[in-house]
Amino acid sequence: MSGPPVFISESGGIFVNFLLSFLLCFCLTASAAAGDASGAPVSTETMTDAPSAGIIADGSDPADDDLTAAADIPADTMAADGSDPADSALAASEAALSIQAPSVILMEASTGTVIYEKNAHEAMHPASITKIMTLLLIFDALESGKISLSDTVTVSEYAASMGGSQVYLETGETQTVETMIKCISVASANDACVAMAEHLCGSESEFVRQMNERAKGLGMNDTTFVNCCGLDVDGHMTSAHDVALMSRELTVRHPEIHQYSMIWMENITHTTAKGSSEFGLANTNKLIRQYQYATGLKTGFTSLAKYCVSATAKKDDMELIAVIMGAPDPKARTADATTLLNYGFGQCHIFSDPNRDELEPVAVEKGIVEYVNLVYASPFSYVSTDGSDLSGIEKAFELPESAAAPVKKGGVAGRAVYTLDGREIGSVNLLYTDDVPVATYKDYFLKALSYYLT
Repeated sequence: MSGPPVFISESGGIFVNFLLSFLLCFCLTASAAAGDASGAPVSTETMTDAPSAGIIADGSDPADDDLTAAADIPADTMAADGSDPADSALAASEAALSIQAPSVILMEASTGTVIYEKNAHEAMHPASITKIMTLLLIFDALESGKISLSDTVTVSEYAASMGGSQVYLETGETQTVETMIKCISVASANDACVAMAEHLCGSESEFVRQMNERAKGLGMNDTTFVNCCGLDVDGHMTSAHDVALMSRELTVRHPEIHQYSMIWMENITHTTAKGSSEFGLANTNKLIRQYQYATGLKTGFTSLAKYCVSATAKKDDMELIAVIMGAPDPKARTADATTLLNYGFGQCHIFSDPNRDELEPVAVEKGIVEYVNLVYASPFSYVSTDGSDLSGIEKAFELPESAAAPVKKGGVAGRAVYTLDGREIGSVNLLYTDDVPVATYKDYFLKALSYYLT
């Protein structure tokens, strides 16, 4: 015998249906959460058409192991695989180049690839190419907002007393930061260097301490600075390799330096108690008039250092740094720099991928959202020194099918891997763009409710 019939109102039916929907959603989600997303297989998506433009070299990726420095310029010189570009570079020491200087190096700027070297780690007196580090600290201070180009610098008695190359600043004279940069970059002025050192750090000794600290951070292991201008003193030493490292940091991080290093002649005005007078600055780097691709950077000479130069040049998309240490005379310095730069531009090819394409999002398991977006950690560059056809470079993505919450912004999701003829030449990390916390029961309930109400 059946029981009495049960009647359910329309509103009650709605509630029952909702409750059943929620329970079903909760059970399915809890079941999925019990699984382990970490064991998901890796999928590889290949792009066979290499980008037509970009910048890269030997796979070097300064930000490859830095999860948070996606927008930073490689201040360090690590390659994409964690090695030093100089170690993996095809250093053409055996090439039949006619080089007179005892120590030289040729480096590609965007990647740090060493193309040619000769006694590049030999300790040498640097003379005025010391000022590359002085300029680097000045431009770092400009970038950080510590100083501005229009700030006024007052010359101390000590700064005015500097000998050697100078612009004859007088005690109490004032000049703007920008004028001091011109005096250093164009005329190699020792007095301007010391004035800026004191302006930034209060004393030259503290400024030199920061120079050595910056050098250490760049991996300049052959270098000890004792002053900020390069005058010969005991212990003030560096190497062609280290000069290339600081030149690369200055020009890549602060490319505006070329606006000053390319000035051929310009006048400044001395204004002192004696009145105003014009003083002409003339560039000590003759390469900027004699070599069509030259962009700078700094020359040097003392009786101990002989003739030195860090010569920068750009042709098409390739930027090179040629460092000459200890050349016997100015002609040999210029000839050696020209020989190296011509060799580099003739021998090397560069592949670049700016990595601006939009990446597919990755599914998230157990998170408050279902997908998280990705971004490249950096552009990619590769330099070939053996004449390889770089049009055959392929790019593939190594990514998991899903990621398990929690996901951390800036965390590494996978890699974009570049290969040439089946050989990996470098990679760029793919980073998560957002934090994704683990979903709670409340999140599941609200998700079910939202799904039902919509």
